[in-house]
Amino acid sequence: MMDSTTSAGRLYKMLSHKKDDIVAVGPHGTITAEQFQREATALAALLPDAGFLVNLCTNRYRFMVGFAAALLRGQVSLMPSAATPAVLRDLATEYPGLYALTDGPAPDLPHLCFPELLPKAGEAQLDIPGAQPAVVLFTSGSTGKPKPVTKSWSVLVHSARSAGERLGVAAMYGGCITGTVPHQHSYGLESVITLAWQHGLAVFTDTPLFPADVRAALQATPTPRLLVTTPIHLRALTADPGGMPAVAMLLCATAPLPASLAKAAEAAFNAPLMEIYGCTEAGQIASRRSAQDTDWHCFDAVTLHCSEARWWASGAAVEGIAPVQDELEPTGERHFRLGSRVADLVNIAGKRSSISYLNHQLLAVPGVRDGSFLMEDDEILAVPRLKAVAVAPGLTVMTIMQALREQLDPAFLPRPLILVEELPRNNLGKLLWADLLMLASRQEAE
Repeated sequence: MMDSTTSAGRLYKMLSHKKDDIVAVGPHGTITAEQFQREATALAALLPDAGFLVNLCTNRYRFMVGFAAALLRGQVSLMPSAATPAVLRDLATEYPGLYALTDGPAPDLPHLCFPELLPKAGEAQLDIPGAQPAVVLFTSGSTGKPKPVTKSWSVLVHSARSAGERLGVAAMYGGCITGTVPHQHSYGLESVITLAWQHGLAVFTDTPLFPADVRAALQATPTPRLLVTTPIHLRALTADPGGMPAVAMLLCATAPLPASLAKAAEAAFNAPLMEIYGCTEAGQIASRRSAQDTDWHCFDAVTLHCSEARWWASGAAVEGIAPVQDELEPTGERHFRLGSRVADLVNIAGKRSSISYLNHQLLAVPGVRDGSFLMEDDEILAVPRLKAVAVAPGLTVMTIMQALREQLDPAFLPRPLILVEELPRNNLGKLLWADLLMLASRQEAE
């Protein structure tokens, strides 16, 4: 479907669907593209006059309608890494006039409750100026205060189209995407919502997490099916004894995916697993089939270059020139291997390693189900100190430390190693440095 153009700039269609195509599937039935466009237009007329909103809708369809309505009104959707009262208060201070759209409990800021019944709207065609700011994403805060990153509508469109072309999503037109990831995150927004919008797929309206819920969701959706998930969810899904329905493709992101887990997931779902690499600042950058490949293949709409000892991304799918948060090792034209994250490097007594490598060694210890290293400054000795926390039922600290001594230089052994029942992962499976440090400090004090 061709995009419209005007003298003011290029317009990009929100949907690639025909009016009778399905855009959403849920427990209450299916929703066509025509109905979605009418409801988004009707909601846009009800939105208050403002520049920014926080879309807190937990139902994925309502979130989609709210996101589309905001675009129609020229409003920018803020997507913080968390929607706690403290975060919302900070946002209200930084973005005067901010309001929330919600389908749940009322937040402590001006808000609009998603209407139970939207008024009927006339014929709608959702064409959005490409230069229009669409979202402000926020980094996870895993290495400090979350940073805002503004993305225009054209960048979101080109990112979804480039990813879809690489993954072959065009051949899945009419299928359905189910995501275990939150839609308020860049990964959920790009790999569930805009990927579906730009390639004619439907979206499952709930966010299943547990294996039984994922199984039921997939069984309720039309084929071909795509499952968008994370490594932490894949571990649970592949371990479930009930088996999973076959899907056309698995998409995974947010944390490094071990090849062993990728192979197990492909066997469990009888489908290829594609891993997506990216970061909030640059968006989706590359993909690989993790069960077979170690190298990443850069998306066509993204160009990478090295300057001042770090990597940068640009192109139609990137807002301006954006920093890449990892060290990259080129292996061919538009191919690379992933090194350590810039903020992940560890330098102790002149020796270098990375938190990701240390975590890999910790998780490779038989019986360790979850775990992570963290580094903080020793206030007394004024030197960096490594700690680690691990979930390892049935193992002792001595057993794990002995295994680590066989793999790590003594400088990188954790002091101390702390055993816990679970790690404070968020709904993307990520660990925030502050939460991990708080957990370790609390356990050390006991």
